[in-house]
Amino acid sequence: MELLGQEYARLCAAAGGAPQEPVLRRLREPGAARGRLDLAAQSLSLHTCSALGRLLPGDAPFAALALGDCGLSEEGVRLLLHGLCSNTTVKSLDLKGNNLRTVGAQALGKLLMQNKSIRSLTLEWNSLGMWEEGFSFFCQGLRENNFLQHLDLRNNQINHQGAGELAMALAQNSSLQELDLRWNNIGLLGGRALLNCLHSNKTLKRLELAGNNVPSDILKAVEQALDHNQDREAILSEAQNQVNILSKEVLSLKNEKNKQFMDFVDTVDKQKEERARSEKVSAARVSQLQEALDEQYSIMNSLKAKLQMTEAALALSEQKVHSLGELLDAVKQEQNSVAECHFRELQQQKQEGADREGRLLHDLSAASEKNLLLRNRVDELERKCKVQQDQLFQVKQDLTNTTAELKLRAVEAEERLEMEKRRFKQSLEDMESLRVKEVDRMAQHVEASERSMHSRIQRLEAIRISLEEELSRVKAAALTERGQAEEELVKVRSQARLEEQQRVEHLEEKLRLMTESRDEAQNCCLKQKEMVVEAQAKAKQLSLYADGLRRRLDELQQDLDSKENEKVTELNKVKVELQEKMGHLEAERTAQDGLREKIAALERQLKALSSNHREALLDKEGEISLLLEKLRMREAEISRMREEEAQRASFLQNAIMAYVQGSSLGTHGCRK
Repeated sequence: MELLGQEYARLCAAAGGAPQEPVLRRLREPGAARGRLDLAAQSLSLHTCSALGRLLPGDAPFAALALGDCGLSEEGVRLLLHGLCSNTTVKSLDLKGNNLRTVGAQALGKLLMQNKSIRSLTLEWNSLGMWEEGFSFFCQGLRENNFLQHLDLRNNQINHQGAGELAMALAQNSSLQELDLRWNNIGLLGGRALLNCLHSNKTLKRLELAGNNVPSDILKAVEQALDHNQDREAILSEAQNQVNILSKEVLSLKNEKNKQFMDFVDTVDKQKEERARSEKVSAARVSQLQEALDEQYSIMNSLKAKLQMTEAALALSEQKVHSLGELLDAVKQEQNSVAECHFRELQQQKQEGADREGRLLHDLSAASEKNLLLRNRVDELERKCKVQQDQLFQVKQDLTNTTAELKLRAVEAEERLEMEKRRFKQSLEDMESLRVKEVDRMAQHVEASERSMHSRIQRLEAIRISLEEELSRVKAAALTERGQAEEELVKVRSQARLEEQQRVEHLEEKLRLMTESRDEAQNCCLKQKEMVVEAQAKAKQLSLYADGLRRRLDELQQDLDSKENEKVTELNKVKVELQEKMGHLEAERTAQDGLREKIAALERQLKALSSNHREALLDKEGEISLLLEKLRMREAEISRMREEEAQRASFLQNAIMAYVQGSSLGTHGCRK
């Protein structure tokens, strides 16, 4: 790291500035060598930012860069982020508390477009959401980035329009898993936009929206969508694991069949070699027999010569010739019998060789048939895998179609709401001129109501703070329970996988596992269809809610018309007084708008509290009913105990009376 410090000092000198000692110290620390460069709370000059921007491109020797609370200028941020655009080693970047504005947002968008190594980006306590153009450029960079996994945007003054831009970016992003948007100004419209983007974004697992005035129903819907994403990812990972296992099994089967085929070929080759050896042995034996026959023929020729010599020599005695003729006939018969025996042995050996060839051919045909059967089974397995993949692809297409329909319906509902809001705003603007004219008469009443509302707002703020604390505790408990449940699920799944690996012994069990995986995929499809039906039901509920809002707007319009008819008569009296207090009333109008927003938020909180109170009352009523049943049971027991006590008392009374009577009779007898 000494070389890095020297390079930093050289770049600062080339830029005409002195190197900062804290930065040199941090560059030479062993922590930078271990993969983290911490420059937090260091006021970095422009020359330092330029030098660091030149050091960062390429392979920097650290994977984490902390620049929080450094008071960076717009130009310094641009130079630093320009150097990070071509960096390939930094995985984590912290820019907390640097008051980044338009230029910083544009530089961050360019960084997200070009950098492919950053996985975590912390932008807490900045002002990215105040300028729409810069934040839209940042969202465009997030839309095109497919490597970032964690993004922290807490306290960035993001309104509902910025949330809409962010939702459009998240709809096309496929890598972000955690997003923190706490303590911004997203509101109802921003919450709906983020909820709608979750229908197309299937990778986001954690989304924090606390402190954004987002209604609880939207927060619950967001949590449900995130849970669906987590479940979907778990299902896809399990399906991918099963497909990998099946492919490995198919490859192992193919290898086993290839080995069997090669073994069979080896056996056939060995049998061919044995057959060649037997043919060689038979050929040698035939050659030996042929040599023996040649010797016999030579012997025959010699005998014939001897016979001729004997015939010439023994012509004198016919008896000797006759005997010699008989001997010659016997020798000829013996030679013929020997030749016939040799011929029969040759025929028998040929027949045995033909039988062996037939048996070998039969074994070859049987082995080829077995190989064909095994290949057919492997082809069937591959076809089944392809069918399951087609089914999964069809399910994905159905999900995309349903999500597109839901998006279109949500967009139509939002357009209708926007139209109704415009109409309502126009009517309010028309009535505002009339309302301003009568405000003077109601000024004293408004001041009194403001005092009461201030006190009420303070009480409700205390209630809201306590409720948020309870919500945080409940969420923490839910997260711990969810973690425990996930650990138990992982344990159960590992045990199930071990049991399945032990049970898988031959090909039929593997086929059964494939059918079970197909059934599970079908069940998942059914569950996803049920989820789609639930989403449609929620869309219907939203449409009903929009209809209720329209009716409310119509009622308000009627009330405004009636008030307009009543107040036209008073306009002439109030004109002179209104001209004197117009300036004061305009300031009060702005204050009243803020109060109205607070009142609306408090009404929503009151509704939530009332619903919670109703649920608590229902629980208390259930407990009261249980206590009444317990009281009835206790009264029955008390009455039973009283009856038993009465019986015991009667028994005791009878016993005492019997005892008294017996004692009185005894004393009377003694006296007698």
